[in-house]
Amino acid sequence: MALAPEATAGPVPAATPRRAPLSRRLAPYVGFSPAVVLFGGFFLAPLVLIVLYSFWEVINYNVVHHWTLDNYHYFFSTPTYVSTLWDTVWVAALTTALTLLAAFPLAYWLARYVRPAARRPLLVLIIVPFWTSYLLRVTSWTTILGEKGVLNRFLELIGVIHQPLSFLLYDRPAVILVLIYLYFPFAALTLYASLERFDWMQMRAAMDLGAPPRTAITRILLPQIRPGITVAVIFVFIPVLGEYLTPQLVGGTRGVMIGNLIVNFFQGAEYTRGAAISLLIAAMIVAMLVAFRKQLNMADTHGR
Repeated sequence: MALAPEATAGPVPAATPRRAPLSRRLAPYVGFSPAVVLFGGFFLAPLVLIVLYSFWEVINYNVVHHWTLDNYHYFFSTPTYVSTLWDTVWVAALTTALTLLAAFPLAYWLARYVRPAARRPLLVLIIVPFWTSYLLRVTSWTTILGEKGVLNRFLELIGVIHQPLSFLLYDRPAVILVLIYLYFPFAALTLYASLERFDWMQMRAAMDLGAPPRTAITRILLPQIRPGITVAVIFVFIPVLGEYLTPQLVGGTRGVMIGNLIVNFFQGAEYTRGAAISLLIAAMIVAMLVAFRKQLNMADTHGR
């Protein structure tokens, strides 16, 4: 007896799924293309060039592709350059600390005591300085702190001094003061964003249980807004490390920072030495970001 055709046929092979065209698979990532171009063309490519230049040398104002560590050795063997680096670090640290100390009371007052309807105009006042040029804001301080500036004239008018004070300008205190003014909005807005989300009932409960206001702030408030404080430190400390315009305009020769040193090297055609110092600052910033990232992760873990 003959078998039916369907009985003699073997198993039907499963259909092989067709891969989507390459254009369709890349379609979800098209939106990242502008960021890739900007990040790759204006950050990664220059960074690679800086790394390469830092290991080359300049001979007769020409960059020679001769691999060497002399640029780093030259920097660390020159006490003036090492001192400038440490001065930059402590100026950035002091500026960050003073900026946060000045911004925290304002952010605390806005978040806790000001009515929501009145907060927006006050926040606008904080960001008003951003509406003017950075150069104009820095230059204006020379007319305030100079020997014939507003501050000296006011002190003479009220009889506090009889001759202008020369140390108010072209020194490190002037640099720190202007940097605090420039980066105050960054710290204030960041701290306010953290304080706005804080549950103030916890503060009231702590004080009802007998905790003084200072203890309630240090034991209840600050640990919970630690991520915001960390972000504020990042927004202030890292940009200050690379500052060169403010020290140049209001610091003079006694307010030089590492950014001014890098600019001097590049202006003098010492590209490889300038690249080496730039890479040192970049490595320092990356190390700080890694440390801050770990701290943020720890804070996020404790928050959960």
